[in-house]
Amino acid sequence: MITDPDLWNSLPVPALLLNPDETIADSNVAAENFLNLSAKALDGALVWDKVMIDAPLEEAFGRARDYRTPLFVNDVDVGSGERPPLQCNVQFAPLSGTGDQMLMLISPREISTRIAQNALSYRAARSAIGMAEMLAHEIKNPLAGIAGSAQLLSMGLAGEDLELTHLIVEETRRIVKLLEQVEQFGNVQAPKLKPVNIHDVLDRARQSASVGFGAHMMMIEDYDPSLPATYADPDQLQQVFLNLLKNASEAGGPGGSITLRTFYEPSLRLRRKDGTQARLPLQVEIIDDGPGLPPDIAAEVFEPFVSGRENGTGLGLALVSKLVADMGGWISVDSVPGRTVFRVSLPTVPRDLAKKEDVD
Repeated sequence: MITDPDLWNSLPVPALLLNPDETIADSNVAAENFLNLSAKALDGALVWDKVMIDAPLEEAFGRARDYRTPLFVNDVDVGSGERPPLQCNVQFAPLSGTGDQMLMLISPREISTRIAQNALSYRAARSAIGMAEMLAHEIKNPLAGIAGSAQLLSMGLAGEDLELTHLIVEETRRIVKLLEQVEQFGNVQAPKLKPVNIHDVLDRARQSASVGFGAHMMMIEDYDPSLPATYADPDQLQQVFLNLLKNASEAGGPGGSITLRTFYEPSLRLRRKDGTQARLPLQVEIIDDGPGLPPDIAAEVFEPFVSGRENGTGLGLALVSKLVADMGGWISVDSVPGRTVFRVSLPTVPRDLAKKEDVD
């Protein structure tokens, strides 16, 4: 056993103390949270039965234990029977003063590289959006004149000529609507952050979708009722969930299903521009059983004007990404035919505010 439990439990990464027979002698709080298993469930159990590592490590670990040398394994999937795997780096090292015991450290990989790539892409997209906003404003006025002129002409026409003027009016209205969406993308207000119950917002979005665009889909709830509040703008967060539900509803046909899943992932972090880390433990997944994203756009689906649907504007998911980022969160997608998962990762309420404000 570890002689200093305070120091042991203050370690920020999951840590296990292993006996010579490869059973678990002790586990810190971070390991219990990461594996979603209690200390009682871990103590005395064979490590390979509780820590699922997608790599054949038993033989290499045995040599490291026998020769009292460290062992480093990078970029492997680690999970347990109680939680899905996460890509991690795993380290084993002999512990001085404990006989043949070994220390096992599990370091979940941060998403900082992908965040940085997304940030660069986002800045480039914002420049394009700025230009598009300016053009939208300039184009809407002459379009209104074209539509008005076509309507005046239609008063003295009949037959095919009348149909052509109607076509002009309808097409100009469609273009104006598209331009208004471009303008809306650039005019989103800064979020008004406050403690928010994720499930309250999800339920409002689900109810709205169920009686509207998602009426043909079966909605399945898989909630973790113990989740703490997040720190977000409730209206913008609802807009995020509505957009994702609309996207899932359009992907699925009659008889399809959408699963709304929430869970706690304590190891998920991102690195801010100032070098500090932000924890994003609150996870919301919206899962549909549609055909999946086209492979040629899957990597760019959150960028403006990228759409997999005919006549799609490509602004819905770009707006979702912007709203989530502005609230300090992160969004990702994993898509294969028959299963597309959009995951929104959000922060908890800052400690200094948790006791001051009521949950919305």
